[in-house]
Amino acid sequence: MAVQTQRKLFTVNDYYKMAEVGILAPEDRFELIHGEIIQMSPIKSFHSSVVDDLHEILVLLLHGQAIVKCQNPLSIDTYSEPEPDLTIAKFQNHKYRHQHPRSEDVHFLIEVADTTLQKDRKIKLPLYAEAGIPEVWIVNLKNNTVEVYTHPIDGRYQELKTLSNGEVLHVEVLGLELEVERIFR
Repeated sequence: MAVQTQRKLFTVNDYYKMAEVGILAPEDRFELIHGEIIQMSPIKSFHSSVVDDLHEILVLLLHGQAIVKCQNPLSIDTYSEPEPDLTIAKFQNHKYRHQHPRSEDVHFLIEVADTTLQKDRKIKLPLYAEAGIPEVWIVNLKNNTVEVYTHPIDGRYQELKTLSNGEVLHVEVLGLELEVERIFR
């Protein structure tokens, strides 16, 4: 006879309560994805440097058009609150002081991936597609490429473009153009 087990899925409220009472320590890095608390990988220096550079570039290019959030929570639903490396959200005067951006607030997201490449593609990308995030960039540090996923339908992105040095990234809704080599300098 097979033993059946039941998994406990946590809500965003559960997740915050665990942090408040000390079950999840502030120095530990976790994300809530589909009700599961997932420990995040340590951040290597190259990853950190690329995230910082992209943040600085995008803040300058999108000043007054969008809010660029760096490694902050994104409220997707009751059971998911991931922390993308960069969230480019619709401009708000309050700059999301009273609540994290929600899926419908997002222009596009960026995940910078080295050791997290498979997790970003297999776990986070489908989550973003299910949430209707219109565009996701995965900055692949291993290959010096940027994977651009667009047109989410039924939990899957319908289009993938892989760009490398010499090519230009475009985000039409914001009029953004960014040369790929600026990311990998």
